[in-house]
Order: sequence, then C-alpha cells, then structure tokens
Amino acid sequence: MPHITETPIEYLKGVGPQRAEILRNELGVFTFNDLLVYYPFRYVDKSKFYKINEIKSDLAYVQIKGFIDKIELVGEKRIVRMTARFRDETGSIELIWFNGFKWLKDKFNPLQQYVIFGKPTFFKGKYNIAHPEVELPSDEDAKIVFNLQAFYNSTEKLKSRGLDSRGISKLQAALLPVLQGKIVETLSEEIIQNLRLVSRELALINIHFPASQEMLQKAQLRLKFEELFFLQLKLLKLKLVRISKSRGNKFSIVGEYLNDFYQNHLPFTLTNAQKRVIKEIRSDVGSDKQMNRLLQGDVGSGKTIVAMMCMLIALDNGYQSCIVAPTEILALQHYNNISRLLGNMNINVQVLTGSSKTAHRKKLHEQLMNGELHILIGTHAVLEEKVQFKNLGFVVIDEQHRFGVAQRASLWKKSETPPHVLVMTATPIPRTLAMTLYGDLDISVIDELPPGRKAIKTLHFYDSDRLRVFGFMRKQIQERRQIYVVYPLIKESETLDLKFLMDGYDSIVREFPLPEYAVSIVHGQMKSKDKDYEMQRFVRGETDIMVATTVIEVGVDVPNASVMIIENAERFGLSQLHQLRGRVGRGADQSYCILMTSHKQTTDAKKRIDIMVRTNDGFEIAEEDLRIRGPGDIEGTEQSGILDLKITDLVRDEKLVHYARKVAIETLEKDPNLELPENAPIARHIVELYKDKINWSRIS
Repeated sequence: MPHITETPIEYLKGVGPQRAEILRNELGVFTFNDLLVYYPFRYVDKSKFYKINEIKSDLAYVQIKGFIDKIELVGEKRIVRMTARFRDETGSIELIWFNGFKWLKDKFNPLQQYVIFGKPTFFKGKYNIAHPEVELPSDEDAKIVFNLQAFYNSTEKLKSRGLDSRGISKLQAALLPVLQGKIVETLSEEIIQNLRLVSRELALINIHFPASQEMLQKAQLRLKFEELFFLQLKLLKLKLVRISKSRGNKFSIVGEYLNDFYQNHLPFTLTNAQKRVIKEIRSDVGSDKQMNRLLQGDVGSGKTIVAMMCMLIALDNGYQSCIVAPTEILALQHYNNISRLLGNMNINVQVLTGSSKTAHRKKLHEQLMNGELHILIGTHAVLEEKVQFKNLGFVVIDEQHRFGVAQRASLWKKSETPPHVLVMTATPIPRTLAMTLYGDLDISVIDELPPGRKAIKTLHFYDSDRLRVFGFMRKQIQERRQIYVVYPLIKESETLDLKFLMDGYDSIVREFPLPEYAVSIVHGQMKSKDKDYEMQRFVRGETDIMVATTVIEVGVDVPNASVMIIENAERFGLSQLHQLRGRVGRGADQSYCILMTSHKQTTDAKKRIDIMVRTNDGFEIAEEDLRIRGPGDIEGTEQSGILDLKITDLVRDEKLVHYARKVAIETLEKDPNLELPENAPIARHIVELYKDKINWSRIS
C-alpha cells in the first residue's frame, strides 16, 4: 500500500482537479511529498510594523497599517496601471499595480484599515510600493501567524488560480497536519546524533513555518545535509558497483607503439601535469578494473596528446580505440592532428562523421571488424549500432556534456568487456560542482600550459571605440596574423537589440575590401561542406578574418590566429567567453581577446567582463561563473540529470558538500550494501528516492 506522502495532490484540501493539473504542469508537483519538498526561496520577518515616516531606502520590505484612498486608473486609450494613496498618521505613500487591478479597483473601502506589505522604491522624490500584499488586520485565515513568513516561487498561471506565494503557503498549512506523525525518518540514528540534527519531520515543519530563526537554521542544515548525503551516496554507490563488478581489459604492456612515439615522434616536451595524468591513467588501465576518468584541462593545455598516448598503450596491448567528438569540425581537427603526429608510424587512423560517403563507411566497417583499423575518430555517427569493433578497449569522449547518458552507454555495448573510458572537458569545473556532478568518476587535472605560450591579453572596448578596433585589426593583419570576429546572432532579431553576423559581415567587408583583405564566414545554418570549406580557407591562411557565430567555440585550432573579437560580449556566459578566448593564443605570438559591449550592461554582465579582463585562469573563471549564475545554469548540468538540488546552494554550502561526502564514504565503508539494521532508514529512502531514476549499473 502506498505511503500517505504518495497521495495524488488533488486529494489535498484546497486543491481539487483543476489546481492539481496546474501544479503538475507548472511545478512538477504530483503528490503530497512533491509539495512537501517544494521549499521556500526566502523568508521575511513580519513581526515588525513600520510607520510611513520610518521608510528608508535600505529597507528590503516593510509592513504598515493604514488606509487606502484616492484610487486612480492611469492611461487614456489603454489603462496601464492603477495607483492608490496609502496613509497613516505619519504620512502617505503611493501604491501601484501594473496588472491584476481590474478586480482590485472596487475592493478597497476608504474607511477600512488595512495591512500592506511590500518593497519600497524611491522614485522622483517619493516612495512607492508596487504590487503590495494587502489584507485586513483581522484576516487571520489569510495571514500566516509566524513571525518569519516563507515566500515561494510561483508563475503567472499559478497566480491566476490563486496560487501565488501565499496560496502555496496555505496548501502547506493544510498538508502538514495531514502528515503529522507520518513523516518517515531517512537518516540513521548515529548520523542524527553525531551531527546533532533535528528530525526530518521537525525540519519539514520549520522549513515552511519557522518557529524561530534558530529553528529555521536547524531545519535548513538538516534538509541540506540530507539532500547532499543522498546525492553523494548515489554517486559513490555507482563507483563501488563499477569497481566491484565492471572488469576491465588489463593493459599490462607499455610497448613499441608508445615508446617509439615518445622517443622519436613527440614534437615537444610534455609538461609535468601531462606526465602526471598519463601516469594516473596507466595505473588505472594496468589493473583489471574498468577505468572511468574525467580529464579536466584548460583550453590549450594538451589533453589530446595525453589521450592519444593512452590510445597507443591500448594498441600495444592489442586493442582498438575511438574518440567521439560533438561536432564534425572538432572530429576532423582531432583526425588531422593525430594523423599528423602519427604520420610516420604504421597506425591506421580513420574518421567517421555524418557526411562520410557510403564507400568510405563500408571499408571502415570492414577494417573495424577485422582489426585493421586501430583508432577511429568521429561524431555521433560512431554511436550507431552498425558501427562495431573487433576489440574496442579505450574510449575518449571529448566535451562530454554534449552527450547524454544513453548516447555514452551505447559505446559500452560495442565491447564484451567494458572499454576504459576517458571523458575530457575544456570547460573547467569548480571543485564543488565536479564533486557533485562527477562524484562517481576519478578526476585528473592538467593545470599548466605548455612552455612558451604567452598569456592572452584581454581588452574591453565599447561600441563607440570601433574605429580604434578596426585600426588594431589592420595592424595585426599587416603583421600576417588572422582574426576571429564572433557574433551572438546570425540574423537581426526583432526582440533583441544585438549585433548580428550578416550585418557585421557586410560592415567588415566594406572596411576590409578585396583584394587587400579576404574574409571567411561560418555559422550553424550553413551546410557542413560549405562550413568546412570556409573553415579550411581560414586554416590555410587564405582569409584574414573569420566572421562567425559560436559554432567556432569548440574545435578550431589555428595557431596563426592572434585576435578574438567578441561582439555583444555582455550577452555571453563566462564559460563561453573563456572557450572563445581559447581559440587564440595557440601559437608563439602575443594574442588578444577584445570584448565589445554596449554601455548598457547589467551588474552581472559587468562582473563577467571584469573577470575576463582580470584573469586567464579557467578554474578561477569557473568558480566565479558558479557564484554569478548558480549551478543550474552551468553548461552540462541540465543534461547530467544529477543536479536537481532543491535547497542546497553549492557556493554558500561548499563545506557541507565536502562533509556530506565524507559521511557518505564512512557509511559505505562500514556497510557497503546498507544491510545493517541501523542503516535501514537510509536504504529505504534510497529505494524510494531513485526507484524511477537510478540505474546502479550505469558506467558514467
């Protein structure tokens, strides 16, 4: 029999079928439990009442008793807002409604005292409050009687059904008495005692209706720890299952292929970081366990050569390898680079993309099956079922956030024994986020750039400085350097006031005319062959300027390109700006990244631009990106399906993330299968939590 918390939400008093439908669609609230864990996003102390003459600019919210009169509808042909005067014995303030005022205009009685609550704004020499909460002093049914009032995120559709923040709070008030004494504990008594946590039931009551500030903090600590503990438990359990059950091909030989390349063909000296990572991977593949490792390294740090040398170890042991890249451009770049590096060695390297010809595919399939093909490089085309290997032993997934779990899993099926897996990303991931997203992977980091590379100089210019920028571009081209110019849009947008590629291309061609200058153009709506043709012209140095969208963010390696100009840089995230900047600085010459913006920028946009100008450190940038945007917006987290945090803030709660992982490790070390009686609440909750989501056998 289902637990009471699994009761469909329509059976809660005050919901019914219509509200249930909108709660399901807007918030994903299907059951009593879904509503119970729909947490407030902030709290306001409503115990204090202000007088109008006490209002100051630094007050976030105020609560005042007084009278409403002088109601006016503003607008001639179309009513655009409603205003009213709110007064007490010390003065008056204007109230404003921009929507929802049709049903309000006849509601207020000038002789009736009201309580208003809202955020005061100082405008044109006086204070006003937009869309205040208004209620009667005696309206106890609508008024939450706790000093700290919870506020919930809502939507316009929810508000149209009376489910604004206060409406949701009423539903929580109806739900908690129904569940009293029936909320099941999820942590062991030992963890609760050691950490001095409150019970789950007490935490859930106080997260919605705090009895005090102290109880709110205790409730938040309990629920944040629980959320992080079970997330880490899940990731660590995945890792334990993989280690205990996933046997791997043992690469016991480091032989002729690797030694010949290292001694005779390696074109530069490896950095200490590259050597360290190769040693870590050799240790993994030398055991009989399947490797599953994440390799982080900033743009240009030399991840590909590390991956290639590890594929040579696979070849020394008689196994095939493959690299899967998210775009044809990146796949071809890997193919060209690796073919060039291995050019004088008897190693068969081939490329497979969506545009590969039928005859090439047929020959490639035959060589894969008979073992003649040693290294396959490709796009999603490699994942197709008909692409089969004789003995696939090593898989490299580049820019892994572009691939879903199901796509990655299809690679493991191409070999009876799961291949060793190296997941690479040039998007630096903050340590806390990496621990939360990739806690089931071992992590390696290449944290130094090859010697001789000069740091890219990043400069910020406004649109009004464009003539100076054109002059700088001419000087660079005269020095036989090449330039990228990146736009956020291909065509003009009616809704966004942004520079767009086609207009930018026209203006650049006017400013840099043939035959003295040549300009390439690349964007996502072009056919692959046209895109590749334009890209290759730039790679060969036949064009001086590449006008592009962010299609070049990943996978273009032109050492002679020394300038990256990013139009409307304020519209890009930090991670994307850093990726684009990494397209230059790949040669020995001084390179530049120029961030073009309008004078109008949000506070966050200014922060991003300042950070980019200040540092080239990808990990510092990633940490700042996490602080500014939050984990939900970081590239790749949506697709991971893991990061569904309801109450934890990975920036503010960093120490708790580490502590929860420590407790999870200790728990599994003592009781790997959670079979001890004291861990029964934990085991039961894991089954409940992941019954529809988790696949314990997932490899990555």
